[in-house]
Amino acid sequence: MNMLEGINGALSYIENNLEYEIDENEIARRACCSIYHFKRMFSSLSGITLAEYIRRRRLTLAGIELKNSNTKVIDLSVKYGYSSADAFSRAFQQFHGMTPTEARKNESSLISFPPMTFRLTIEGGVELNYRIEERSAFQIVGVKKVVHQHNGTVEEGENQEVIKVWESIDDDTYNQLISLSNQKLSGILHVTNGETVPGKQHDYYFSVATDKKYPKHFSSLHVPALTWAIFEVKAPWEPEKWHRIYSEWFPSSGYEETDGPRIQVGPDLPYCLTKPITREHPIELWIPVIKRKLNKG
Repeated sequence: MNMLEGINGALSYIENNLEYEIDENEIARRACCSIYHFKRMFSSLSGITLAEYIRRRRLTLAGIELKNSNTKVIDLSVKYGYSSADAFSRAFQQFHGMTPTEARKNESSLISFPPMTFRLTIEGGVELNYRIEERSAFQIVGVKKVVHQHNGTVEEGENQEVIKVWESIDDDTYNQLISLSNQKLSGILHVTNGETVPGKQHDYYFSVATDKKYPKHFSSLHVPALTWAIFEVKAPWEPEKWHRIYSEWFPSSGYEETDGPRIQVGPDLPYCLTKPITREHPIELWIPVIKRKLNKG
């Protein structure tokens, strides 16, 4: 079974169990990858979290059942995983724009969120250059900001809170960081640590890799020994490049993403702040990976 079949098998399992408790271990088994990788891949390809997808599907089914049956609201709330009728009613109104009582009384249309499937689309011959590299543990040091992810995914454009970090970097801070850089990952590193999906927050570091003593006003992050998939791309970074990594490279590579920070090596300066972009900038994207376990069943 290839990974694309596994992903769609996991989605079929979810669809068939929306009225029951959904077992993440079963999702991972059917998808032939870890639940961590499945969630990251799903959100990168679909633009929403797996939990939000399940919520929307359940509320879609709840709306259909509400319109076409006399099932009590309290029974619907239990059936679709809500702790109380009030919690269900709030979620229902947020999604459909009306309360369950209003939906049952009037003829207004409810929102329908259809089930997803993924398919591989082959587009013409643009190379995606990468290498696999094992690295021992190292430390990054720099300016840290807790970034809230609002609309869409980080892959769909620069987060405004990240841009504010760039704008806060003065010449003294920049020169201090560059003077600390003394590892193979040289120059400025743009590091994200945590879930880069809607409704979540993650740490962003404008940083360098170093083993030097650093000033107290900088923050540090220990990066453990990991295997990395390193993609050679160019900024500006279009969403299509992220989608190619998750829709083309990962399903065919034999690897899956594992827990750890994503690291963008370069450009050294925030290229989009002071003047319009006039040329592409070569960068590297480091994603921590592990070998995917093949499902022999």
